[in-house]
Amino acid sequence: MKANDYVGRFQLVKILGEGGQSTVWLAFDPRLERDVALKLLRPAGTADGQAVSRWLEEARSVGRVTHPQIVPVYEADIHETRPYLVFKYVAGLPLDQHLQRHGAMPASQAVAVMADVLSAVAAAHAAGVIHRDLKPSNIVLDTEGRALIMDFGIAARMRDAGSPAPEEDLMGTIGYLSPELASGAAPSPAMDIFSAGLVLAEMLTGRRLLAESDVYSAIYRVTHEQLVLPASVPAGVDDRLRAIVQRALALDAQQRFASASLFRSELVEWTDSLKAPAAEQATGADATLEFLLRRMRHKSDFPALSDSISRIQSMALSEKESVSSVTNEILKDVALTNKLLRLVNSAHFARSGSISTVSRAVHLVGFNGIRNMALSLVLLEHMQDKAHAALLKEEFLRSLMAGAIGGELSPIARGSEEAFIGSMFQNLGRLLAQFYFPEEVANIRTLTCGSREMQTETPAAVSVLGLSYEDLGIGIAKSWGLPAGIQRCMRKPAGTPPAMLPVDPAERVRWIAMASNEIADVLLEAEANDVAPRVATVLKRYAPVLGGSLPQLQEATAKARNKLVDLVHAMDIHVVPGSVAAKLLQLPADALGTAPDAPATTEDSLGGLALQATPTVRISMPPVQAPVMPRAEVVSLLSAGIQDITDAMVEDSKLTDILRMILETMFRALGFDRVIFCMRDARTEMMTARFGLGHGVEAHIKGFKTHLRATSPDLFGVVCAKGADTMISDATELRIAQRLPLWYRQGLNAPAFLLLPLQIKGAPFGLIYADKLQYGALELDEKELALLRTLRNQAVMAFKQSS
Repeated sequence: MKANDYVGRFQLVKILGEGGQSTVWLAFDPRLERDVALKLLRPAGTADGQAVSRWLEEARSVGRVTHPQIVPVYEADIHETRPYLVFKYVAGLPLDQHLQRHGAMPASQAVAVMADVLSAVAAAHAAGVIHRDLKPSNIVLDTEGRALIMDFGIAARMRDAGSPAPEEDLMGTIGYLSPELASGAAPSPAMDIFSAGLVLAEMLTGRRLLAESDVYSAIYRVTHEQLVLPASVPAGVDDRLRAIVQRALALDAQQRFASASLFRSELVEWTDSLKAPAAEQATGADATLEFLLRRMRHKSDFPALSDSISRIQSMALSEKESVSSVTNEILKDVALTNKLLRLVNSAHFARSGSISTVSRAVHLVGFNGIRNMALSLVLLEHMQDKAHAALLKEEFLRSLMAGAIGGELSPIARGSEEAFIGSMFQNLGRLLAQFYFPEEVANIRTLTCGSREMQTETPAAVSVLGLSYEDLGIGIAKSWGLPAGIQRCMRKPAGTPPAMLPVDPAERVRWIAMASNEIADVLLEAEANDVAPRVATVLKRYAPVLGGSLPQLQEATAKARNKLVDLVHAMDIHVVPGSVAAKLLQLPADALGTAPDAPATTEDSLGGLALQATPTVRISMPPVQAPVMPRAEVVSLLSAGIQDITDAMVEDSKLTDILRMILETMFRALGFDRVIFCMRDARTEMMTARFGLGHGVEAHIKGFKTHLRATSPDLFGVVCAKGADTMISDATELRIAQRLPLWYRQGLNAPAFLLLPLQIKGAPFGLIYADKLQYGALELDEKELALLRTLRNQAVMAFKQSS
């Protein structure tokens, strides 16, 4: 096989790894428009048909095991006698390649990796599944250093101790076999615990404990000899950790840990025992950064924040990125969806007309623009801490103000997004420190403001935290995998501003970010009468490197201050009147278009937001989403979506983009749990699902197949043939349930659903399916049905237009 060949429907892209039994490819799934990892096994002979059948059955059973540290199995099939597995693609490095490049891991890192592995193994064991092939090549380290297990391809269900073991159970990889597996015993949790011990030993020493090239020698050693860690091991492996490893490697299975959970608990306790000494022994910025990151990872919300940012970032970096994956990711969070659309329609990201769907927002603003917005919003969503709410809001608004100014100071439109996010993230370290280390930040504030011998912020932060805010922010940005351009912006340029424009555009963005943050500090700290002259002083100093005259830069700054109010409105940030944060939203009288002594108010571009030209500023908004959406709002969202789609069709957008906008409009306006678009396969005369929205919808795509020429057509076939819009309010009603196909009852099985068939000249070619998982939740009036039919008709028109 070679790149661009197909295995089933999957297009091979490049080899990720090779072994004696298989090759792992990066592949592309055109049906769901996503990257996958495809493991292609060696060809199976005809005599192995029964074994392959059992392998497929085991793969299906393992596919039902779900855990954050288990790479999910999407499919298992055979291509021209070659079995293959399809996994979720995880950007990262297999553990074996990491060890080949870097050698032995620090003990704390090896233990953290094994803790992740054992968490996944424990979940599999609870589901009755034994991996039986734990080894470094089956463990992937993602971009944040977390471990995920893949390839349960030879996993087995636990059997009773007395049941016979079939011959093929002697499987696995020489060098990682447990004594029981080498002896042909029935699968048991102890097998995985032993293999996990071997992997942990290899991470700690940088080499395998069982390195024999001769198969029989390796089997003899593992079944007769007690394996031990070498007497000489790298620093960090103390007696307690050595004892934990040796217990996992006990020759007698009864002497090992009773469960993977217990094994993991011992490792976690060992890690906890090192935390205090680690803080005392840390020397240098790198050691301090690792200690602070470790403290942050133990906070319940930091992993969630990191995961969200990593997913958003991976969307922007994928070579096979699509509107679908970005839209699906954002729509998972209703609050994020609504705020992002408000932000797209705000003055800062103003576009012609009103954008009502994420699909169109991605199309118009671009992946990077949406990525930047989502990063900002996700960061805000996780900055919710009542104990320190005021200071956090102050820090976030200061960063947001810097971003708004940076975007306006950028001389070219396509660079404004980079300038916005670069300026905003230049003080990421200070923002996150305020959230995760509030006591330490309070000490730093005291050193910079309240002590007799005042220090500047950087030496004060180093004296308290052990490193500067800037180094902390850049270290976190690296762990999140943020782009190099953003990381570069976060490092403030040294020296005085150049007397001319930098040749390198990226260097210019760094200076824009630095100037923007200085102006934001002035707006936050200065008294009202001092703001204008101090901002002018900053702009004069940076004017040559920014490439504009002082009046031009002042105008850009004033515009950014106005736009911040719009951004705050879109993000639903509430500011207490008279607070320090409110100063950032206090516009000068001339910016409001009134005389200095006039107390008049003005409304922003979105309406409904009153701002007074006094220190008292209040921003309030209704909740993002009410529990039950009023009929008028449903109609409004449907109508806005229809207009969005019409605009996109006039612009000759891609057919798939139009269809996704239609599904998204239905999904958001009517609160469907799942919406799926199906198309007729002319070769098989089947109506099959192609893509959809909603939680877990990917799992139902493959099974959604209705035969259009069946002798006794099911409900879906009848609806498609007749072209009749159909709403099923109670799918459990006998006459309805009898017409539902088995694949539906075993899969989607919703109590209420809607079917909108698509026809051209009386012939069915498509179907829109939408459901609700709560009984009695599907109620549509004539106005809503009419608008849904309009959406369906737009889909038909899009097909006609594309052909």
